[in-house]
Amino acid sequence: MKQLWVWREIDAPAELLWALISDVEQWPQWGPSVAEAALDGASLERGATGTVTTALGIDLNFEITDHVEGRSWGWKVAGIPATEHCVRSLGPDRCRVGFGVPWVVAPYLAVCEIALRRLEALATKAKADQ
Repeated sequence: MKQLWVWREIDAPAELLWALISDVEQWPQWGPSVAEAALDGASLERGATGTVTTALGIDLNFEITDHVEGRSWGWKVAGIPATEHCVRSLGPDRCRVGFGVPWVVAPYLAVCEIALRRLEALATKAKADQ
């Protein structure tokens, strides 16, 4: 399925951004459409399932459909292909983070842009706290 992508270069290690985007407890911190999330199992991996509560208070089941540890993951929400999440290292303290969405939900890229800004703010704070 064709994806449309938004990307942001962030002055932080790829490992830090991966930790933020792959930890379901962190999703509400950066995801504007996520109020809460929980995995049914112990780890985010291909085939993992869980529940995401939207910002509107709607509980939806999800399944992780793609997963490359440290690099990317994608999911289906309510059985519908949803966002792809990627992190690419650009060096020890810089990375590129991106979200891909199916072209039929292209307007959702605006929400993804907000998420990228929030991720950058979280990474900046985490670096300052070290």
